[in-house]
Amino acid sequence: MTHLPRRVLVTGANGNLGRQLIARLCDVSEEDGGDQPRVPTLVRALVRSEAAAESVRRVPTAGQPEVMVGDYANADSMAKAVAGCQCIVHLVGIIKEGGRATYSSAHEETCRILEEAAAQAECRRIVYLSIFGSRAGDPNPCLNSKGLAENVLLQGRVPATVLRVPMVLGPDDFASAALRAQGQAGLVPLVGGGKTLQQPIDSRDVVQAILAALADESDAMSALDLCGPECLEHRDLLARVAALHGKAPRVLSLPVPLARFFAGAMERFSKNPPITRPMLEILQHDDQLDETSCCERLGITLTPLSKTLRDYMGPDMGPDAGPDTGPEPPQPTNPEAKNHD
Repeated sequence: MTHLPRRVLVTGANGNLGRQLIARLCDVSEEDGGDQPRVPTLVRALVRSEAAAESVRRVPTAGQPEVMVGDYANADSMAKAVAGCQCIVHLVGIIKEGGRATYSSAHEETCRILEEAAAQAECRRIVYLSIFGSRAGDPNPCLNSKGLAENVLLQGRVPATVLRVPMVLGPDDFASAALRAQGQAGLVPLVGGGKTLQQPIDSRDVVQAILAALADESDAMSALDLCGPECLEHRDLLARVAALHGKAPRVLSLPVPLARFFAGAMERFSKNPPITRPMLEILQHDDQLDETSCCERLGITLTPLSKTLRDYMGPDMGPDAGPDTGPEPPQPTNPEAKNHD
């Protein structure tokens, strides 16, 4: 990746994507279009706790990032983090409210504070990771909040790139772990029989898209929908994971109204429900997109889904960032058997 900024702030840096991004930004082995190794980008990581800071410090990189503990919703804290940075990658977001963590505070408020700090520091670009399907005015409160947050940046003073992504599959993340467990089970209960359309994307491709957005030196404001290379039903995705382990789970179909009732009851009687109605709606959202134009605009190539599944959910998990040059493995012809990052 050429022409990356010299110093980048990554907020929410302790998540799976944040740690992968930091490793790539700090890598000195990539060539910058010439014969000499690329000078690593200086990375500042902003996290909310010392425990999160430690997880970032443990990322194996040639050049260690500067780690700051602060509050995304505090103007002074954000101003200190942004100072001296040319670009910002904002990875902060939630799909479930809890306690003081509301959609508005996590999305709109942090984006307003970030945009103000970035404008004062004369940053040249903000890259914001959002959710596929987000838009202001959406009846789903999470997707509405994400859409309002996007508008804060897209109508701001600093050039911004919004990347809307669906389920992200990568190493050590919840979505991959859940799919791996489902694929090895004998019986899997799925809402609506697992007929929701999903278009999962490899975390390495999301990182590559972020790097491409960071390299954009124009004044353009853009919102891009970026999905994976294949669209399929959740039960078919599950079947492909199961086939890697030589299994074929039976699907128990859970009626959607029953799932909504259960989620509503959990919201009412639990302080920290495992699932809420807005979460359920996001997980049941159909993802269907022609990803070609977005990939062409960013100049990236997507990882084949078969490679993503082998690397992160197969019996011999060992992801590498290289291209998949081998033949495609056979797919199940009659799958019986979807998850969100």
